[in-house]
Amino acid sequence: MKEKLIHFFKQETVLCAALALAALSMFLVRPDAEYLSYIDFRTLAILFCLMGAMAGLQKTGVFQWIAQALLARVRKTRQLVWILVLLCFFSSMAVTNDVALITFVPFTFTVLDLIGPEARKRLTIPIVVLQTIAANLGSMLTPIGNPQNLYLYGKAGLSLGAFLLLMLPYACVSFLLIMLWSIVQSRAYNVPVEVSFREEIRLDRKKAQLAGYLVLFALDLLTVARVIPYGLALLLTIAGLLVLDRSIFARVDYSLLLTFVGFFVFIGNMGRLPVFYEFLQKIVSGHELLAGAAASQVISNVPAALLLSGFTENFPPLIIGVNLGGLGTMIASMASLISYKFVAREEPGMKGTYFRQFTFSNVAFLAVLLVFALVLG
Repeated sequence: MKEKLIHFFKQETVLCAALALAALSMFLVRPDAEYLSYIDFRTLAILFCLMGAMAGLQKTGVFQWIAQALLARVRKTRQLVWILVLLCFFSSMAVTNDVALITFVPFTFTVLDLIGPEARKRLTIPIVVLQTIAANLGSMLTPIGNPQNLYLYGKAGLSLGAFLLLMLPYACVSFLLIMLWSIVQSRAYNVPVEVSFREEIRLDRKKAQLAGYLVLFALDLLTVARVIPYGLALLLTIAGLLVLDRSIFARVDYSLLLTFVGFFVFIGNMGRLPVFYEFLQKIVSGHELLAGAAASQVISNVPAALLLSGFTENFPPLIIGVNLGGLGTMIASMASLISYKFVAREEPGMKGTYFRQFTFSNVAFLAVLLVFALVLG
């Protein structure tokens, strides 16, 4: 039993911290009817809907099918790196950074195995590091790219167009940085490349399911744009998953939803304590961008967004700060841990090398983008 609890804590550290903070705050503010007002049910509902639709699309194999089609004629290291990295960058805008990495990092190992042991040895670390950076940076462009964006988008009351325009300069600069760094890495780790898949992924038998999940995803987008009420979208998603594939419910990340609830309760209670509220407001107010980036390095960008949003009304710089703050340390974005786990499982002897290259690349990207943000702002 003790070992199971330790394992659960290691796997769900952020969830445990959120629930612990919520429980402690209850001693300071006794539970009452106002607790219900803490919970952002719209964010939770849309998150559930998105995770369900994305899990279904992932199960159909459509993302791997797209990747195979793109890699079919690759002959150069630079082309290989660009495709594998940009798949994460662009897909994360629609399917979230977590799903992009869960889908394309294992696919990368498969591709490198097909090319040969030399390619796997030389290219694994630089490609996976770049894929992780690309997923975290690509996802910042859209409200559905990551959980903190979805929450802050609703909290700030921005239109979809306003959000996209806010993050577009940073996404463009990130794209250029990724392309340049990919060229440098390709030259440093150049190997002969020829990808030939042993088994071609076919979608013929899954067309109905694929169409169904695409419809659910379209409903989610309309809900994010405030065209459809979130309650209706939730009901339609649940009904759709029951018809399409009930096993998808088990693939939803309920721990993330509970993490949000825990932080909602903690922030709500702290906001009712004048001393604590005034203290944090002084720290955050006027320094939202740097506060968001700095807090993300320690507690990751989702909890940082949830925590700091309760102590400022100036949301645009906070949105930028927590998104850029996903770079830096390995825990700055929880999505980064997904890549690390795959590397640790597939290449345990490379964990140290991966950590060093990850830290160097992330800090370098973060420094450049923060300077750009400060100049632009």
